[in-house]
Amino acid sequence: MTTPTDTTTDTKTDTTLAELERRATARRDRPAFGHDALITCDRLVRIFSTDGVEVQALQGLDLLVREGELMALVGASGSGKSTLMNILAGLDEPTAGAASVAGRDLLTMGAKERLGYRRDVVGFVWQQTARNLLPYLTAAQNVTLPMQLHGKGAPGRRAKSERALELLGLLEVAECRDRRPHQMSGGQQQRVAIAVALANDPSVLLADEPTGELDSHTGEQIFAAFRTANEHLGTTVVIVTHDQAVASEVRRTVAIRDGRTSTEVLRRTEVDATTGEESLVAREYAMLDRAGRLQLPAEYTESLGMRDRVLLKREEDHIGVWPDAEEN
Repeated sequence: MTTPTDTTTDTKTDTTLAELERRATARRDRPAFGHDALITCDRLVRIFSTDGVEVQALQGLDLLVREGELMALVGASGSGKSTLMNILAGLDEPTAGAASVAGRDLLTMGAKERLGYRRDVVGFVWQQTARNLLPYLTAAQNVTLPMQLHGKGAPGRRAKSERALELLGLLEVAECRDRRPHQMSGGQQQRVAIAVALANDPSVLLADEPTGELDSHTGEQIFAAFRTANEHLGTTVVIVTHDQAVASEVRRTVAIRDGRTSTEVLRRTEVDATTGEESLVAREYAMLDRAGRLQLPAEYTESLGMRDRVLLKREEDHIGVWPDAEEN
């Protein structure tokens, strides 16, 4: 498989910036699905009902993820990020809206199609290291297992073994090939788990709080493994986390608040025209939904004393937002 270059990554980032700007000014009757997006969520709703009480975990969430992206979904507990992850993984079904991954409609799939989707289209890494690996199998056997379960069209025994060793080597845990999980550190277990998730060459690799049980140094190694999968295999990687610091580890961070995507941070390399020096620049965007609703970052509104209502003024090329002068 061809290895993407830095130029390719920057080009994809530029394309994403252009897409965000286009969406912010697009008409409300734009198509429900982005034709060039690998993952599309359009006005996604998920309602849970317990003892007659309904809780709306997702409230019209919109999301576009392009093929080849390495991105993170961040949000506090109860924001809806884990609900979204379970829907994308095929472990849960949305209540309303539209969702598509690699051309698969997540609302219309039957049980058999959903099983095939989880086996072929998405790979998943859980937060709990013990949940990702079978304790009585070695690392190599754990990686080989998803290929054995693939059924018709699965590679032969030798090809499976070679694929497993290739992935373990790529993620720098080749020395663990004959070790069982209890013989590995937490970081080694998570890197082997990533290899397991990549065994069937999925279109998307999903990870739910993959560094939640690890120290910061080991967490950096895990993010390096995700970058390796993204850059060397071209796998689209989506990581769910509550840790805002993860923004420095990925190109794009989407914040979820109250069941909606609220802001995005995009990181890109820019070159100073005068000095020729490269620098990493982060740009923050607020997401505008079809109804024109906008979620401003809490730290912005709190620092300016904005609450209840704000003053708007339309300028020639932008909209100004100020604290309510009459209230203050």
